[in-house]
Amino acid sequence: MGGHSHWAGIKHKKALVDAKKGKVFTKIIREITIAAKLGGADLNSNARLRKAVDDAKNANMPADNVKRAIMKGTGQIPGTVYEEITYEGYGPGSVAVIVECTTDNKNRTFSEIRKKFTDKGGNTGTPGSVAYMFAKKGLILVDKTAVSEEDLMNIALEAGAEDIKTQAEGYEIITPVEAFEAVKTAVEAKGIKPVSAELSMLPSNEVEIKDVETASKILAMIENLEEHDDVKEVYSNYSIPDDILAKIESK
Repeated sequence: MGGHSHWAGIKHKKALVDAKKGKVFTKIIREITIAAKLGGADLNSNARLRKAVDDAKNANMPADNVKRAIMKGTGQIPGTVYEEITYEGYGPGSVAVIVECTTDNKNRTFSEIRKKFTDKGGNTGTPGSVAYMFAKKGLILVDKTAVSEEDLMNIALEAGAEDIKTQAEGYEIITPVEAFEAVKTAVEAKGIKPVSAELSMLPSNEVEIKDVETASKILAMIENLEEHDDVKEVYSNYSIPDDILAKIESK
């Protein structure tokens, strides 16, 4: 999600989890299956699977569902074969959008994702058309009440973080992909529980949206995309000022 900080996106995701638990279960099961297929069933050596299983626990998914998803991924029991595919495009206001999907039918998924773009005034692009505007990074969010800025900076930077940003809601720790697990482990070892910890696509530059109409269209398109069963993550480079967000929320 875009915005001056990444906290709004995290709150939005949590609201979706609460409102649409069935769809969330579907997406987590797909992620567990793919993670197990690509990296095996050992949580200690498969960081992606470990993250997916943590997500399942946070969503209160039954352990049997998790076990079956892992076994389907490793081929121990038969199941649907999923593929990962990424779509790129532009939304209202010329904001860049990346959509990561997990699907068993690429043609169907592309057709449906393209429609979600065009329905809200956006359009899909060719591979690479917007990806160059983003970088894969680790993103760890920590509440301000959990630790002081100085202590967190010492812990994170020593473990390999590349930047720490202080926002109104809390701290954002940004890491190289290869240092993500080490930094997360170092933070947790000090008794600090992150609000969120994930690999993300962070934009190099943001597009500030200064009118309510365009901002509303962008948010509607992003939410439409996120609601699709095949969509795993949606990233964008929009930035909506707080006063514009307040006007949208008051409608």
